[in-house]
Amino acid sequence: MTNGLNQRDFSLEPEDNARLSNLCGPFDEHLRQVELRLGVEINHRGALFQVIGDEGAARTAEKVMRALYEVTSTESLNGAKINLHLADSGIDAIVNDAAESAQEVAIKVKRGVIKGRGPNQARYLHAITTHDISFGVGPAGTGKTYLAVASAVEALEANRVQRLLLVRPAVEAGEKLGFLPGDLSQKVDPYLRPLYDALYEMLGFEKVAKLIERNVIEIAPLAYMRGRTLNDSYVILDEAQNTTVEQMKMFLTRIGFGSVAVITGDVSQIDLPRNVRSGLRHAIEVLRGVDGISFTFFTSRDVVRHPLVAKIVRAYEAFEQASEDQSK
Repeated sequence: MTNGLNQRDFSLEPEDNARLSNLCGPFDEHLRQVELRLGVEINHRGALFQVIGDEGAARTAEKVMRALYEVTSTESLNGAKINLHLADSGIDAIVNDAAESAQEVAIKVKRGVIKGRGPNQARYLHAITTHDISFGVGPAGTGKTYLAVASAVEALEANRVQRLLLVRPAVEAGEKLGFLPGDLSQKVDPYLRPLYDALYEMLGFEKVAKLIERNVIEIAPLAYMRGRTLNDSYVILDEAQNTTVEQMKMFLTRIGFGSVAVITGDVSQIDLPRNVRSGLRHAIEVLRGVDGISFTFFTSRDVVRHPLVAKIVRAYEAFEQASEDQSK
């Protein structure tokens, strides 16, 4: 679900605060569930809703929201009921259409050839190779960061860029750096570990160490980007849902000539204080119509899991549903 994002604005009537609260769920959990399954962004103020995403997904999300609002007049919604409505929403048709339009791109690195698994990953790779700024939005395990790093490594080895910068917000899940032991480098490293792991897999430990020593590869917290201009660079901002609006604007305005930027994040896993708006959510709304910027929305169906992990997830879902039924 890349470029050509569709925005649908609609209101739910009659306006009823109790029904709207039932629809959205605690801290908008029900809305996050719809976003995750359909790969869209949902914003609302009272009864006024805005859905941003691929045309088919956005249209389906509006349909689901209207149907769920009808239900709120007689029922209390929960996760299981949301899932039932999503299953009846025609999501399978959207996924099949996406599979037909996916364009395969192969990323060649020394450790082998990396291709997208499934239509969304294929379109994501195509978007990265054809746009200077690309957003990959969706749940963990969908390959957003891994594929971005693979594309960056290929560009670096082909001399299309001179350096690679991997950036993350350094404060997550309510923990501040001051509470962590060690110097600044030791404090920051745990947050950047997933980026190191991807690099080691593609280039090997020794080469990564040499490139970091020569500053060809730089792995840094987002705060280090302020005041810089990045030319001939491949820049990846990971965990972008934990940026503020000001930080996201600061990062995007660092991009210089000959540079490529990929921004990845999961809008359903925001660790910012509840009164602070995510810079990633804001960027989706502000930049969706800007030429040269692509957006790829991943859904829970794109998660690449070990078969046993999938069984574990289903077991937990079944247990939670059984517990919920017993409590009624």
